[in-house]
Amino acid sequence: MLKPSLLALAVTSVCSTALMLPTFAVAQEETAKTEKSLEIIEITATRRSGSVQDAPLNITALDADIMKNQNVSELADVARWVPGLTITDQGGRAGSPIIVRGLNTNSSGPSSDGGTVATYINEIPVSIDMRLVDVDRVEVLIGPQGTLYGAGTLGGAIRYILKEPELDFTSVEVYGDMFQTQQSDSIGGEGGFIVNIPLIEDELAVRASLNLYEDPGFIDYAYTVEEPGVSLPDPDWSDSGAIDDNLKNVKDANGESTQTGRISVRWKPNNDFEGTLNYFYQKQESEGRSIVHYNSLNDENGLSDVIGKYESAYRYEEPREKEDQLLSLELKADLGFAELVSATGISHFEADGQRDQTDLLIRLDYGYEEFPSFSAFTREIEEVDTFTQELRLVSQSDSRINWIVGAFYNKYESDASSEEFTPGFGDWAVDNFGADQSRPDELEYYSVDRTTITESAIFGEVGYQVTEKLDITVGARLYQYDVESESAVDFPLFNTLFGGAGPEDITLAFEQNEADDNGNLFKFNAKYQFTDSVMGYATISEGFRIGGSNGLAPCPDPLPANQAGCGQPEEMLYDADTTTNYELGFKSTWLRSRLHFNAAIFNVDWDNAQVAGATEVGQLPYISNAGTANAKGLELSSRAVLSDSFSAYATYAYTKAELTSDAPFLFNSDGTDGAVSGDRLPGSPEHQFSLGLNYQTDVFNDKTLDINYGLTAQSDIISTVGLHDDGESIPGYSLSNISAKLTADEWSTTLYVNNLFNKYAVTSVRRSDADITTANGAEIQRNYGHYINKPLTVGVKFNYKFEI
Repeated sequence: MLKPSLLALAVTSVCSTALMLPTFAVAQEETAKTEKSLEIIEITATRRSGSVQDAPLNITALDADIMKNQNVSELADVARWVPGLTITDQGGRAGSPIIVRGLNTNSSGPSSDGGTVATYINEIPVSIDMRLVDVDRVEVLIGPQGTLYGAGTLGGAIRYILKEPELDFTSVEVYGDMFQTQQSDSIGGEGGFIVNIPLIEDELAVRASLNLYEDPGFIDYAYTVEEPGVSLPDPDWSDSGAIDDNLKNVKDANGESTQTGRISVRWKPNNDFEGTLNYFYQKQESEGRSIVHYNSLNDENGLSDVIGKYESAYRYEEPREKEDQLLSLELKADLGFAELVSATGISHFEADGQRDQTDLLIRLDYGYEEFPSFSAFTREIEEVDTFTQELRLVSQSDSRINWIVGAFYNKYESDASSEEFTPGFGDWAVDNFGADQSRPDELEYYSVDRTTITESAIFGEVGYQVTEKLDITVGARLYQYDVESESAVDFPLFNTLFGGAGPEDITLAFEQNEADDNGNLFKFNAKYQFTDSVMGYATISEGFRIGGSNGLAPCPDPLPANQAGCGQPEEMLYDADTTTNYELGFKSTWLRSRLHFNAAIFNVDWDNAQVAGATEVGQLPYISNAGTANAKGLELSSRAVLSDSFSAYATYAYTKAELTSDAPFLFNSDGTDGAVSGDRLPGSPEHQFSLGLNYQTDVFNDKTLDINYGLTAQSDIISTVGLHDDGESIPGYSLSNISAKLTADEWSTTLYVNNLFNKYAVTSVRRSDADITTANGAEIQRNYGHYINKPLTVGVKFNYKFEI
């Protein structure tokens, strides 16, 4: 838990920035020979150009300079500097949960990102955690944004704004990074280049970038089986010879290799028309999870006594390869009375991964544990194709009325399969269970899921300037979505062993499911300009997330006595869930733009919350709906120029998120030990704090030295709603980064240290310690484990850029 002294420091620091800093800055202003003001960060989040301080909504924008100063390279880094946003970094293999204002009911383990936030590359919604390469800024909008953006969301939107091709100059930039992470046996690195070339001056330009990132990892998969189906996954742990004969140690098994590239062509033949064609590509090869089993195993044979703080006990390596592609065309036309924007996107995603599946099959009580060498792994393949089209008109007149109207269409098609293999079990079953024959592939389980989702919406806002100080805006969204899915499940090994099927037979009987819904969302916003530098706003906005089908085969009646994986009637479909967000905030600029201080208080009601679970028959993943929840709190952010050499950035967020109705079936189908009203929601801290300091001075006559320090801290989180179902309280922690950057006209070099004090912190939990108890005779299970943060990392960066 975050210590009271640290919490007091967090609150005091932000309050000091807000209350005490003006007095200090006034003295500085009176004595300084030159004035230095805060840089204005331009944004387009409101669909019009403006600044963060002018936008009547809770938005945080990190520009390229801030991201470089604080070594921000991915979305998890961004979240540490955004009040109200929580992203639990779980490594590259699985998507890290994105939680806004505590809106989360799922466990804090993998796949608990429930789609409460839409992520955009420029104008196109794409679900991707991209390397922040050649990015102009990242805009994070907190609160539902369905009346401004095509992709409706429960909690907010995150926009990656790429640097656009420059029409008037040629530039070449090359950069590199070498780093060493404690606990890692190898040096990591990153490098790439960015080229900008005008093909026709002031009219046509192309921009291209390529980035290669290599992180060797720092967690060892220390107990993987030497030969699946032959080696003992749990040998005599007191016999080092038996351990060496059956198991192997895979060093740095959570490494990551990522290639990111893009090419953009921008055409601007005149001041009334502009078009940009973008192609973005990212391929990520992850070696395994960032999970350790230190203090997670409760066995009696000694494994828990030997496993280290940076070791995993999974029986198989768990690689996963992901590939994202996006082709987009963005067109803008000045029609005089309005600007017309068309955004078209075609994206493709594919993934191929493997993971240890032994524990699930043991818990299903099929007798697998009687085979001494039993272990199992799953291979999962997924492909997703998405087409997106958005049209938007934004008024440009100088009248007291302004408006935005848009239309959105999205088609999402996915094809996924899952294969579970049990090496050696088939032959053992023939010899010991009297089975008819085995299968060469040992394919125990096979499932296929295909889903098509089409969503369309009309959205818009109308604003009216009531007085010179007061503006009112109302917005609405009308939406319709349709979900069609088909799925099939087979148990080939069982059918071959005992059902008379052939050694290569697979039988898939597809079942179709459909779901659809339509509705509307509303938004009201009032903005009042108290002075030229102080603005207040009030917002009521609604958000939603589409429902759909779980893609399950329905369970027969009666249930078969043998293996089965199916859905009961109440498990087949799930409904849309909605939020209503109430927010009061103000933004202020002081001391000739040397101090910004912004604050917001919020109250969010969440209805029909979607939650993840497992089916009663076969433990297949599915989504259901729980009851209602509420989140309320406070978010503060401040930027300040302390002197001509010092500047600071600070944020603080307090979030109280809890159920407001009982959810008796959240964890168990029989309603035992269910969640109750008042239970805290999992996955996000009640307190978040960040502080960034920059010192800048001239050295060696013509060079600039920047010293940057960053502190991010959070209080404890819980792993399950109300700590039910053997949930766990995860202590809070703080991380410090420091860097020194030397800049000349065309080059810069940076020495940095991340996690300065080498803090060992648990970031989230996979499952619970209920999964480590003995089950069906198996003494050691490994479903339960802890995600941990990256240890101390020291690195050197360089950058060289020249313009023609």
